[in-house]
Amino acid sequence: MYIAEYNIHNKQDWGDIMKVEVGTVVGNLTVDSDSGLRKNRYTVWKCKCICGKEILLDTRTIQRGTVLDCGCITKVKKNIHDISNQRFGRLIAVRPLEKRDQSGGVLWECKCDCGNVCYASGIQLRKGNIKSCGCLSHPTIKNWFGKRFGKLIVIKYVGKQKGVHYWKCKCDCGKETIVSQTNLQNGHTKSCGCLQTESGIKNLKLIEGTSISKLEATNKRLYKTNTSGFNGVYYAKKNRKWIAQISFKRKTYYLGEFDNKQEAIECRKEANRCLYDSFLEKYYSEAKNKRNYR
Repeated sequence: MYIAEYNIHNKQDWGDIMKVEVGTVVGNLTVDSDSGLRKNRYTVWKCKCICGKEILLDTRTIQRGTVLDCGCITKVKKNIHDISNQRFGRLIAVRPLEKRDQSGGVLWECKCDCGNVCYASGIQLRKGNIKSCGCLSHPTIKNWFGKRFGKLIVIKYVGKQKGVHYWKCKCDCGKETIVSQTNLQNGHTKSCGCLQTESGIKNLKLIEGTSISKLEATNKRLYKTNTSGFNGVYYAKKNRKWIAQISFKRKTYYLGEFDNKQEAIECRKEANRCLYDSFLEKYYSEAKNKRNYR
């Protein structure tokens, strides 16, 4: 049996605080090098066990002497709970491993109810932070071939990425798209995007390339970038003039430059009456006639 070069419990050898450096021997471990990592501002060291394996331990853990080997000798220390054959959610702890986490905690081999084998820290298991191999947080794959979701029909399983299943779907419009199983199941995705486009166009009420909805809202709502207080009027710093303009049927008309802001606003109002109001009156009249005809 290997005998430690220093007795970490003897403060006469180390003083009040043991100094940890390359070559320090604690139990069956020898500090080999600085890993370059930090944990809670403590240096994390690469420590080599007499069996040849390496583990990472921070300075505080080494000073406390809570870890004396990589796990090859002490399977479960006295101050660590033996959780063999205990259930934690969907996991059953099978056996402790020789590996340890950075804090020196014992890693356990666990078997999940889904059949997978995973490894988890005993502390995390007891706290309830880990309850499965990961299958609990992600839905299992389902047989959805030929199933319809809105305008989409599932035609092929694509694969799994980061625990999420993806399906190739064909839309009624003819396009194909890839959608996650979660979005199909909760109804977030119902088309390749054409459904949203159709809905947007319908809400805009496009007539001759002009949105009725936008015309109706022109005098009711200002654009976020507007600084004059009236749509279509802005101040040109270069010319030091107020500019009035109007857009109609996908064209922008320049109305003129003015020294006074109120003059520019009045010009824009007149343009609204000539273009917008007359166009809206025509639209409302035709819509009313259609309703009466029906």
